[in-house]
Amino acid sequence: MLETIAIILVILWVLGLVSSTTLGGFIHVLLVVAIVVILLRFIRR
Repeated sequence: MLETIAIILVILWVLGLVSSTTLGGFIHVLLVVAIVVILLRFIRR
């Protein structure tokens, strides 16, 4: 489940970069959350 959430967050971040939305700060927060989730997944294994 965490992997799915991380993938969705990364996709949203990429879409935010492509569309050049004004929510730049929010998009970068999503990226950080996705990276943390991925790292937690690898640490738990």
